[in-house]
Amino acid sequence: MPPGCEKNQSGDYHHAQNPAFRYLGQDDGGTLSLAVVRAWADGGVESPDAGSVGIVLRRTPDGFVGETHATGFTGSGTPCPVAFPTEAVACTDAGLTLRAASSTAIDEGCHAAPSGPAPVRQEQVLLRGTPDAGL
Repeated sequence: MPPGCEKNQSGDYHHAQNPAFRYLGQDDGGTLSLAVVRAWADGGVESPDAGSVGIVLRRTPDGFVGETHATGFTGSGTPCPVAFPTEAVACTDAGLTLRAASSTAIDEGCHAAPSGPAPVRQEQVLLRGTPDAGL
């Protein structure tokens, strides 16, 4: 478990590279759920719904690990639920650093494609709080 990740991570976050993406975190001591919402120009945010991207991380002996749930699309455009392995690699007072696959290949039946490029795992930094108005 990365240092600091044992602490309660509840709160509001925003993506360091794209502050329009906000995250609402709820931590029950064992599981952190992050609902992804999009910010509006007036400063408000949309309400998360069942179709939203969500991240669920559990504190385990193997670390602070879980999945990002989203909607992917087949080659013909059919929407499919997809899940990406996700882990917290840092938890600080400033925010969270997550590592997750950035894409996946799915077939027309919404199953993992038997071939295709291996998923690339990228780090994403989520900063605590609401971004400055100038961002």
